[in-house]
Amino acid sequence: MLKAVLFDMDGVIVDTEPLHHKAYHGMFDSVNIDVSEEHYQTFTGQSTINVCKHLCEHFSIPKKPEELVQIKRHIFKDLFVNDSGLQMLDGVYELIKEYHDNGLTLVLASSASMQTINSVFNRFELDQYFKGKLSGADLKASKPHPEIFIKAAQTAGFNKENCIVIEDSTNGIQAANFAGIYCVGFKSPHSKNQDYSKANKVISHFSEISYDKAKNLLML
Repeated sequence: MLKAVLFDMDGVIVDTEPLHHKAYHGMFDSVNIDVSEEHYQTFTGQSTINVCKHLCEHFSIPKKPEELVQIKRHIFKDLFVNDSGLQMLDGVYELIKEYHDNGLTLVLASSASMQTINSVFNRFELDQYFKGKLSGADLKASKPHPEIFIKAAQTAGFNKENCIVIEDSTNGIQAANFAGIYCVGFKSPHSKNQDYSKANKVISHFSEISYDKAKNLLML
């Protein structure tokens, strides 16, 4: 029986990539470098500090990588407050509220920093619906390692057999698979070039896992 739902955040609840894009390009402008879109795409999946180390070396920037990180983070933080483009993905707020109203326990399990998680949750007033929030940045291993979902199930207080994961990325789906937890792969317009083959169920809209449908997933 379904007791808990473990949500990823970026690409499932919100899509922060446009804000990251703006923050990075604002940082590029501040240090007077011209980064092509093709070059920018190679940064996908890398940590901010590693990107900034590469930039300092590639463009011979007379600043420490840590300084670039702080510039980018400052811009990103400002965008969280002022950029109207950051919205919850279509249908996810209704899904979260419906699950909560029907007694399911919700836990966030995201690779984002806790600072970013709290910024999103404060902006959209989500804390009232979630029992707990886990950041991969605080754990020893990151997705596709299963640690975050194992801990999320423990936080929910239920056996993994009573949980489902909602994920949009290859690494997240693999992490849920390795943890032995039923995984719903959310194939959103924002999730490009991801592998959904290991997901137990693939959806393109949250209406496909409304409470009445989701409650039977673990019985199939």
